Amino acid sequence: MFAEGGFAEVTGKEFDSAVPRDFYLEGNAIPTEKRNAVLLKSPAGARLLFALIDTTGYSSQIREKYIGMMIAEGAVSVCGVHLGVGSYGFGLDRPAPNSSEDARFFLYNQAGEKVGDCAAEKDTRIKLPKPLQVVLSKGEPARLYLGRYRVDLAAQ
Repeated sequence: MFAEGGFAEVTGKEFDSAVPRDFYLEGNAIPTEKRNAVLLKSPAGARLLFALIDTTGYSSQIREKYIGMMIAEGAVSVCGVHLGVGSYGFGLDRPAPNSSEDARFFLYNQAGEKVGDCAAEKDTRIKLPKPLQVVLSKGEPARLYLGRYRVDLAAQ
């Protein structure tokens, strides 16, 4: 079943074969975290992959900028930022731990140039937040959650 945002989650062998071991950003092959990855498919069959990346041991510039990666096989909107087919890195600037403020979500191309940013709304209704998850609910847009912070997704 597809959520209103146009996606269905993919699991099993198709998921296992889609998640790369490393992701290339700014000249670095950075390991992905398969346990913190999600593969989606649009009604048109285009895949969208999100995964956290392990920047331990990389420069502080890389660690501060990126927490994850995204590969899009079709046009997609992430928090209102329209992206084409390609691969992207993303980051999240979180407020202080006890703050009720929203975070700031950043999208970068593989060369490290910013292609967009938006507010990532804090959702206090999430009882047990995961590092990365996508929530697909009928009648609502697909939502990428990074802990308690969320951005909306839509197939274009």
